[in-house]
Amino acid sequence: MGHLYYGTASQPIEIPDRLLAHLKVVTATKLRRGESFTLTWRHPEDLPGGRSTLWLQPAIPLRFVFSSPEPELLNPAFLKDLANGANSSGGLTIDLGMAVPEGEGDPRTSAARQGRVPAHAA
Repeated sequence: MGHLYYGTASQPIEIPDRLLAHLKVVTATKLRRGESFTLTWRHPEDLPGGRSTLWLQPAIPLRFVFSSPEPELLNPAFLKDLANGANSSGGLTIDLGMAVPEGEGDPRTSAARQGRVPAHAA
C-alpha cells in the first residue's frame, strides 16, 4: 500500500501502489504544465466521512511513497482515462479499491516481466 502526502497534513492517503503509480504520472504531468485540478475518492468503510476532495496545484507540497522499491508497470489506456478525468470540469475521481488493468499491447506487461515471450515475438 502506497501513501500520498499532500500539503502539511501529517496523515497520508493510503492508495494501492499500482494506482498510485498511475496517479503520480497524471498528477506530475498536470502540475508540470501549471494546471490545477481536483482529486476525489470515497473513504474506505472503516474510516469516518464519505469522501474527500483535494485541490491539487503546483505550490502545495506533494509526496508519493510506494511500499515496493520496484516501479509499477503502467497501462497507457488507464493513464489516458485518468488524464481525461483530470482534464474534465468534475476533476479526477479514483476508486481506492479498484484493480488497475494490465496494459494491453504494452511490451512491459507482467507476462514480459516474467520472461514469457509473446507468440508474435518468437
